[in-house]
Amino acid sequence: MATQSGCRSCLKVELHSHTADDPEDRIEHSARDLVDRAVQLGYGALAITLHDRHTDDPVLARYAGSLGLTLIPAVERTIEGRHVLLVNFPADSAQVSGFDGLRALKRAHPPGLVIAPHPFFPLGHSLGPAHMDEHADLWDAVEINAFHVRGVDFNRRARRWAIARGLPVVGNGDVHQLEQLGTTFSLVDVEGEATPDAICDAIRAGRVSVQTRPLSYLMAARVASRAILAGFR
Repeated sequence: MATQSGCRSCLKVELHSHTADDPEDRIEHSARDLVDRAVQLGYGALAITLHDRHTDDPVLARYAGSLGLTLIPAVERTIEGRHVLLVNFPADSAQVSGFDGLRALKRAHPPGLVIAPHPFFPLGHSLGPAHMDEHADLWDAVEINAFHVRGVDFNRRARRWAIARGLPVVGNGDVHQLEQLGTTFSLVDVEGEATPDAICDAIRAGRVSVQTRPLSYLMAARVASRAILAGFR
């Protein structure tokens, strides 16, 4: 169910996406393909979160900026076997080791945003209840993931967990295929210029709402089968 927003000037934002540069997953689309599609769909900001590879390409950022899209530096870092989104951190975030190391990184770079992705999905690399609770001090926001259908939604527990602790939720596509973009996203109420710092500050302050719709069973099956086939390849 979508969370409604009365903010007409809010920025449409995606903070969890992958491209053909990803060292772990086989992705068909390039970074420029992703940027172009995001612009077509009216996004104002995008973070490319490759697995354990930081994305902060100045050439790509200038290209995105020329189209009115803010590109936010980011990485999906594997920490003690669990995935964590590190948004608006410097390149050394791709080497951070352990949750204590993440705490040190967060102290050193206050503008950065630490997001718990798909935390309660039944995946081996999801954080799960134990890591979410033990490291609750680390999370600036909790992800509502696009991969859900009517009757099956592992985001429900994430919403409850975030609400109980007064944390914002963000809507992310976890985009591995371009058709995923736009089914779930965030609307962020940014004050002033839409810089990466300003976007992250707004999310941290809770000026964000989630827009989401369940995938059709056909689309969910298509996305899942393509992902499985890419894994075999």
